[in-house]
Amino acid sequence: MQQELGFSDEDIQSKEFLLYVTGNANIENSKPFAMCYAGHQFGNWAGQLGDGRAINLGEIKNWALQLKGAGPTPYSRTADGLAVLRSSIREYLCSEAMHHLGIPSTRSLSISLTGDQVLRDVLYNGNPAYEKGAIVSRVAKTFLRFGNFEIFAARNDLKNLKTLTDYTIKNHFPRLGNPCKEVYLKFFQEVTNKTLEMIIHWQRVGFVHGVMNTDNMSILGLTIDYGPYGWLEGFDLGWTPNTTDKQHKRYRYGNQPNIGLWNLYQLANALYPLINAAAPLEKILEGYKSSFAQKSLEMMRAKLGLFLAEKTDINLIQSLEDNLQVIEIDMTIFFRLLSSFKKEQPEKGIELIQDAFYTPDKLVGEILNDWKHWFDSYAKRLEKENISYEEREQRMKTTNPKYVLRNYMAQLAIDKADKGDVSLVKEVYELLKKPYSEQPEFEHWFAKRPEWARHKVGCSMLSCSS
Repeated sequence: MQQELGFSDEDIQSKEFLLYVTGNANIENSKPFAMCYAGHQFGNWAGQLGDGRAINLGEIKNWALQLKGAGPTPYSRTADGLAVLRSSIREYLCSEAMHHLGIPSTRSLSISLTGDQVLRDVLYNGNPAYEKGAIVSRVAKTFLRFGNFEIFAARNDLKNLKTLTDYTIKNHFPRLGNPCKEVYLKFFQEVTNKTLEMIIHWQRVGFVHGVMNTDNMSILGLTIDYGPYGWLEGFDLGWTPNTTDKQHKRYRYGNQPNIGLWNLYQLANALYPLINAAAPLEKILEGYKSSFAQKSLEMMRAKLGLFLAEKTDINLIQSLEDNLQVIEIDMTIFFRLLSSFKKEQPEKGIELIQDAFYTPDKLVGEILNDWKHWFDSYAKRLEKENISYEEREQRMKTTNPKYVLRNYMAQLAIDKADKGDVSLVKEVYELLKKPYSEQPEFEHWFAKRPEWARHKVGCSMLSCSS
């Protein structure tokens, strides 16, 4: 982001820059502010919320610059508005990882220690401890969320609802035309499309946001507010990284598309007073369902290297997902290794993906037969493709990343940084800038989650303060 914002290397090493990104000085002609918004949290109306620990510094070259963790705001309620090094590193690394994966996201510009000791209860279990305070400066075209529209609708403040919607269209969707009822519908369609595109990308790489409340949904379809996120280790449609969501699993991996739609319904309700017609909004929402089914199928075809559409593809995909859930197998490693599958040698399929299994000793009997049958079916399906092995392999590798930000990787970097050594943060950052490349110097990161991380706090158990 340094280049996009016009900061030189000298700029970011200056005292003035440090003052800006730690909240100790204002950028010239700027008026810092915190946003007021509302939201539905875990399916329930939470009322007024707002930027409790985020402060918008202003805009630079049409990019909004925001500090997270710089202190209390009018919307901090009873909290301190601060952030800790642990959560700041996680946000810094993940937002950049998502960007380089090709997934719409907020970006990170810098991370700074504050020198404060901040009290946090990581698992909300009555065991608070002091941690190092830190601030992330993050960047986006806008930080507007669904909740910004919900707050005015809930207050029946139609004047400000219209003002906000018109502002958003003029500044972020200008091609839609001058605001009017027809354009408001086009605006909602655009937000719906962008939200769907973002979630399809999440599903493609196995990313789980963990807390898809409406106040965490970007109006631009950006991944925003990195808290208890995680990437699938073993493929599991029911997995959520959020301890708060452990019982009901509302925000589990397999349910993210449904939650995206649910959240869009709440945005539709908020925009309804500007349109005064339910049918066209409902039509857009219904379109989300059919679009998701089609785009999800296209995404899975790409992951499998299928570039011609066959009616039987959905059966092949379903049987694969069934197999993936029966025995624990690493999603990222499986699909990356699968790119080297040769249709002429289906009997070598199991051998090819052996390193992706967490419990290869359980690959026996009916489970083994189901996998052999799937590879036979996959090989026959590949016979219908008209591209070479080399081209298919390359195209699959641009869809299936080799490296993702596994929680244990972030935790190792956090543990070192907490001792004053940021070398691992830098290494992981460099690795994640080229997630689809082989990067032999980082081959040691192309590995399953180590067993010590299976139940370790920060690696498997995460809270909304993560």
